[in-house]
Amino acid sequence: MASARLYLDWNATSPLHPAAREAVLRALDLFGNPNSVHGEGRAARAAIEGARRHVAALTGGDPAHVIFTSGATEAANMVLTPDFRMGRTPLPMGHLYYSAIEHPAVREGGRFAKVDTTEIAVTSDGVVDLDALRSLLEAHDKTSGLPMVAIMLVNNETGIVQPIKEAAEIVHASGGLLVVDAVQAAGRLALDINALGADFMIVSSHKIGGPKGVGALVTRGEVLMPRPLIHGGGQEKGHRSGTENSLAVIGFGAAAQAAVAEFDARNRAVTQLRDRLENEMRAAAPDVVIYGADGSRVSNTTFFTLPGLKAETGQIAFDLEGVALSAGSACSSGKVGESHVLTAMGRDPKLGALRISLGFSTTEDDIDKAVAAFAKIAARRRPAGEAA
Repeated sequence: MASARLYLDWNATSPLHPAAREAVLRALDLFGNPNSVHGEGRAARAAIEGARRHVAALTGGDPAHVIFTSGATEAANMVLTPDFRMGRTPLPMGHLYYSAIEHPAVREGGRFAKVDTTEIAVTSDGVVDLDALRSLLEAHDKTSGLPMVAIMLVNNETGIVQPIKEAAEIVHASGGLLVVDAVQAAGRLALDINALGADFMIVSSHKIGGPKGVGALVTRGEVLMPRPLIHGGGQEKGHRSGTENSLAVIGFGAAAQAAVAEFDARNRAVTQLRDRLENEMRAAAPDVVIYGADGSRVSNTTFFTLPGLKAETGQIAFDLEGVALSAGSACSSGKVGESHVLTAMGRDPKLGALRISLGFSTTEDDIDKAVAAFAKIAARRRPAGEAA
C-alpha cells in the first residue's frame, strides 16, 4: 500500500478550506444565541448575516432570500412539497417532475406522494431531454395544481452540465416552478439564480470547503414559498425553525467567500490537472471510457469505466494503492451499487464506473500518483471476456 494517502473524492466532500477552519475557530467565542437581543446575541447574529451575504454572492441571489438548513437533503425536502403558499393563499403543486439523473435526495420526491412524481428521461449523453420535459408539461393536469420540476445543474457522478436556462423557459411557459440542485456547481460554475431562471436553488457547505451539516435553500423571491418542514420558534424568517448552527453557518460563509474570490484561479488550475489526468489515463489504457468528455462538464470531475474492472473491485484496488475515489455517488451509506445515472444514459450499469474528483489543494504530484495507480490497476485487469 502507498505510504501517503491521496484524496480524489471532492464531489463526495471537500477537505475544510483554511478560511473556513479559521472562521469556525473564531466563531467558538461567539457563544450567544443569535436570536437574543443582548450584545452576545447580536454578535452571533451579525456573523450569521455576514455568512448569509457570502452565500448569496455565491449563488447570485439576495441575502434576504437565503434560508439556512442542515444540508442539501433538508433543503430538498423543504422545497419539494405540494403545499405552497402565495402569501397566505394556498397554491398547490400538483405534480413533481425530476430528471432521471437526480441525486437520491431529489429522486425520493420530498413530501410528494410517489404517485405524484414522474421521471424525465435524459439523452445518451447524460443531458436532460428537453423534448421529453416539454411533452410531460404539455400533458400536465393543471386542475391538480401547478407543475414543479427539479433538475440539477451539474450531475454529481458525471460532472455534466445541464441546460437549465432552456429548461427554465419550458417550465415557466407551463406556469410551473423550477428547483435547481446546484450542490456540485457551486464554486465550479459562476452561479446566478436569476439568470438561470431557477425559482429555488439548493447549495451545500461541505462540497465547497465548509463544514458538514449545513446548506441553504436560495429563493428568487418570498411571495411564493413552501410550507415549512420544521416548525417551532420561527427562525429564518419563519421558514426553518430552530436555533441556527452558528459555527457551521459561519464556516459555510467563509467557504463561500473563498469560492468566489478564488474562482478563476481555482478552476483554471483544476481544469489543467483534470485534462492532464485524462490524457495520461488514455495513454495507459486506450480502452478507458470517460463519460461526458466531449460535452460540457465542470472542471474537476472524471467519471470513467475500465472494461474488465468492476466498480467495487476498482474502488478497493485504488484504496489499497492509497487513493480515495468513489464508485459514483457517496450517498448510500457506503454501498457500491449500480449507477442509476449510467442506467438513465442507456449504458449497462453492471459495467460500473469510478469517479475521480479534484479540488483546490490538488497538485501535479497528486496527478502523478493517481496516474501511476491507474496504470497499475489497468494493467492487471482480467482480459475482456474472461470470467470474473
